[in-house]
Amino acid sequence: MSSVLSPTTAAGTKAPNIGVAILALAMGGVGIGVTEFTMMGLLKEVEQGLGISTPEAGHLISAYALGVVVGAPVLAAVGAKLPRKKLAMRLLLFFTLANLSSYVAPDYGSMLISRFAAGLPHGAFFGVAAVIAASLVPPTRRGWAISMVMAGLSVSNVVGVPFATWMGQTFGWRLLFVLVGAIGLLALGMVWKYVPFQAAHPDASIRRELGALKRLQVWLALLVGIVGFGGFFATYTYIAHTMTAVAGIPSALIPLVVALYGLGMVAGNIVGGRLADRSVMGTLYWVLPAVAVALVVYAVAAHWPWSAMVMVFVVGASGSMLIPALQTRLLDASPDAPSLASSLNHAALNVANALGAFLGGLVIALGWGFVAPALVGAVLALLGFGVALFSGLMERKRPLKA
Repeated sequence: MSSVLSPTTAAGTKAPNIGVAILALAMGGVGIGVTEFTMMGLLKEVEQGLGISTPEAGHLISAYALGVVVGAPVLAAVGAKLPRKKLAMRLLLFFTLANLSSYVAPDYGSMLISRFAAGLPHGAFFGVAAVIAASLVPPTRRGWAISMVMAGLSVSNVVGVPFATWMGQTFGWRLLFVLVGAIGLLALGMVWKYVPFQAAHPDASIRRELGALKRLQVWLALLVGIVGFGGFFATYTYIAHTMTAVAGIPSALIPLVVALYGLGMVAGNIVGGRLADRSVMGTLYWVLPAVAVALVVYAVAAHWPWSAMVMVFVVGASGSMLIPALQTRLLDASPDAPSLASSLNHAALNVANALGAFLGGLVIALGWGFVAPALVGAVLALLGFGVALFSGLMERKRPLKA
């Protein structure tokens, strides 16, 4: 990292500590990851606390995902004229207050609204955070910088989610939202102190940001994420059922399984960032088939406890390698509207979440077993590879503008 740091700027003032600035942005990702994924492990407690059914509790997760899909383009476009640091801080404040509102939500209806609200800033924050991080380093290190911001989401699955799940089971599920609110306030303070100010682009406007939606390569990159990453979620959604019913792993060890998946995500995110710095499209061309292979092997290895545990790590790693490349691809495809394009990546990943969970549940309902979602995921990864190839072919005919 020393190659991108200098003690002073051209103006003679002290340059920002790039590592700490990126850490501040990643801390926001930790809070987002904890609130998004811990709910899945506390559904039974939520059902009992609100007196609702399992499907109704699942709708709380869907409400959050819907908030991400809606909020990513809307908030990124509306905040186009704001300096990026100020936009990031406002999104973190919104996120913190929305989660604290979940703590006091008295009934199911108000909880649905608060979970939807909590999802609104998710994609827009990651979008502007990725743009800020990429702007702090040379172009050859953008993939690394973006992967470090996204690492907050991965790290949350290793540390934050297991801890929040234990805390919610032991002391009450609503404390999850207090914890997330505290993380949000910490991230807000760190962004305020350590992230350098960047003036908004003089031509920034909602119309300029929405111009990203006119570009074919933006839509193709989003489609790669929706289809290719759908396999990751098809497997992750039903991982607890697969481990207990197929691999024969005791339910008490499921937190360890989730932690292994999170460790794989951390490793894959770091490697994916390095690969994206070498070649964005090359990363997509290699990783998507690798994801397909990993999921097929997982479907076989899931029948034995130790091989199942190994492949949990591998699947987590292979899938998360895609994220830095997809984020960088969207920045390349829309250089004059980076915040919206980058934010849309997280909307696409939440659509992938819904798609993967739906298709995985469908094949289970058809009686194909708990390993079937992984095979569906392999097909989705290959379809995503096909979209990536088409995108590369179109780029040869009409190169991206610098």
